[in-house]
Amino acid sequence: MIIPPYLLPGERIRIVSPSGKVQKDKVLPGIELLQDEGYEVVIGNHVFDKHFQYAGTDRQRTSDLQEAISDPDTKAIVCARGGYGTVRIIEGIDFSPLLDNPKWLVGFSDITVLHAVLNRLKVATIHGTMPAFFLESKKPTLSFFSLIDMLYSGKSHIEASSHSMNREGNCSGELVGGNLSLIYSLQGTPWQLETDGKILLIEDLSEYLYHLDRMMLNLKLAGQLKNLAGLVVGGFTGMKDNEDSFGKSAAEIILEAIQEYNYPVCFDFPVGHLPKNLALMFGVSYRMEVGEKCRLHRILP
Repeated sequence: MIIPPYLLPGERIRIVSPSGKVQKDKVLPGIELLQDEGYEVVIGNHVFDKHFQYAGTDRQRTSDLQEAISDPDTKAIVCARGGYGTVRIIEGIDFSPLLDNPKWLVGFSDITVLHAVLNRLKVATIHGTMPAFFLESKKPTLSFFSLIDMLYSGKSHIEASSHSMNREGNCSGELVGGNLSLIYSLQGTPWQLETDGKILLIEDLSEYLYHLDRMMLNLKLAGQLKNLAGLVVGGFTGMKDNEDSFGKSAAEIILEAIQEYNYPVCFDFPVGHLPKNLALMFGVSYRMEVGEKCRLHRILP
């Protein structure tokens, strides 16, 4: 696995919007925080463009992402926000310059598509917050500082409170995953996740419970849940039900899908569409310990 160099003050970060349109007044304060940390920040030409629900046309979003990937002086690519649209442009991206000159890719939600692509290409990435979410009540969030620490050092240790549905145990493995809906959307493609022996992280937002059931069964039928080292369940926020209730909570749906398998499971981990969305590195080894509390810490090489 290629691990890009950690950032030094003064190095260049590029901001891109490969998915949904962004509100300038929500993103610019976050960009200023990166500048306050001493980074040179370059904003893509089309970051604030609008094309229906997207941040510009497919061609415009592709152009910004390709420029960021191809720029040898860029050390990290930070996505402004998620939404929907990244899957529409990955076929038009040449990722080879990133292999020759590795740089960090940062984001979550729809950016799961890029995490999956780069995982297949054996490049580590950072699942973390984005500029639209760097501040809360005009103050930098813990999620922002978690991301900065990751970019500086690559160190990662997160502890979560106990949960009644946790499954105790310890394991080690490469961390992969992201937003479950996007993982599901890549099934049967060249970017489908490889999960055997790995710790899988999943999270999602505003999905119907029956759809969550469908996605979990899809992963199960594809054999992607059978041989996990462990499962980390982040936020499943704003879940919806039909008028005729599905009859199970999100946690119960997930547990049912993996009931015949034996590995540690941690619920309510502080990642995803949550105020506390702490940075994790995909493509590297973590140690997972689920007991009185759930701990996930990176195994440094």
